[in-house]
Amino acid sequence: MAQSLSMTPQQYVQDKAATSGSSFYYAFLFLSKPKRLCITAFYAFCREVDDIVDEVTEPGIAASKLAWWKQAVLDAFEGQMHHPVLKALMPWTQAFHIKSHHLLSIIEGCEMDLTQTRYLDRPGLEQYCHLVAGVVGEVSALIFGQSSAQTTQYAHRLGQAFQLTNIIRDVGEDAMRGRIYLPITDLQAFDVKAHEILNRVDSERFQALMAHQSLRAQELYKEAFALLPQEDLRTQKPGLMMASIYRTLLNEIELAKYPVLTQRVSLTPIRKLWLAWKVQALGLF
Repeated sequence: MAQSLSMTPQQYVQDKAATSGSSFYYAFLFLSKPKRLCITAFYAFCREVDDIVDEVTEPGIAASKLAWWKQAVLDAFEGQMHHPVLKALMPWTQAFHIKSHHLLSIIEGCEMDLTQTRYLDRPGLEQYCHLVAGVVGEVSALIFGQSSAQTTQYAHRLGQAFQLTNIIRDVGEDAMRGRIYLPITDLQAFDVKAHEILNRVDSERFQALMAHQSLRAQELYKEAFALLPQEDLRTQKPGLMMASIYRTLLNEIELAKYPVLTQRVSLTPIRKLWLAWKVQALGLF
């Protein structure tokens, strides 16, 4: 919070988004000013609550911080903003149909990370992805502009595809935090033991497991694209920019044969910008 004292709320969220290195930032660059201001503030909110889980080592303190955010969200929708992120976001919530339950769902997903480090099966993981990514996709689609209710389904599916891509990319980093997001039933199907992942032991069995996860992610992208109504194709270009960046990242991980236990595969900023521009200018994704 000390950083915010010398900044306006708008400067705070812009700094939060720009310094995160996220692929989302590159899609924001092509939006109109109102949409850009709103999505930047919304993304900063997501980063604030997610960073609590990743950076606060004491679960009790992290839980208290997330509880504070839940109350802060409720207060903000009653007109009392206690944080620069909420001060930047709240002026746009009515125009872009953002509700308190959207923000509370994202916090609920982050709370799951404090109490759950394993997921038994795919439906269990999908519930987590719904909260931390599907809802984010839905809100993003509202901000980008949609005329069809089906666009919400597209955005939700796309958000889940992004999250599974993140899970694939971050297997090694999550293991260092004691977390395994890959469903236990999938580990069992490929005879991969949890302790092998936690100790970051690569094997042909692990690579086969990751190929299975990657195939599911690719299916989610295809399902999302099939759900996007033609009438919302133009306004939803920012999401398609992110999809182009994330799918390219996933393809790179596949080509490298899933080195995710020991390294973080990433794209350069210039490549992300190029992929975003291709969607904006040429419609290629």
